[in-house]
Amino acid sequence: MDGTGRGLAARRTTADDLPSIPGTPGDLEPDTEDNSIQRHVDNLWALGGEFIRDLHYDPPQRKKPVKQVLLKMIEYGGPLLYHGGEAEQNSFDATCRKLKRFLDETAS
Repeated sequence: MDGTGRGLAARRTTADDLPSIPGTPGDLEPDTEDNSIQRHVDNLWALGGEFIRDLHYDPPQRKKPVKQVLLKMIEYGGPLLYHGGEAEQNSFDATCRKLKRFLDETAS
């Protein structure tokens, strides 16, 4: 018993106890922030892959400082993705612009 005499506590649930499913009408606060963070993480991962690919195809770049090569790479958005469509490229470019803005602000 649950102490109130109304039955087993494990069997009593209310609508407040049930989790909401993201994207459904009952979900008042969608996890847009979590989705944005995950999208930026994925895009930074892709940027790392493109960075390594560029170093592989252009060995003289390996002798330059990493920050210099990275800033050149994201100067006007990101490099062209090896795989992905227009939507992925736009998202990737937005992340690269945010990274550039962050690096510029922290350098000052």
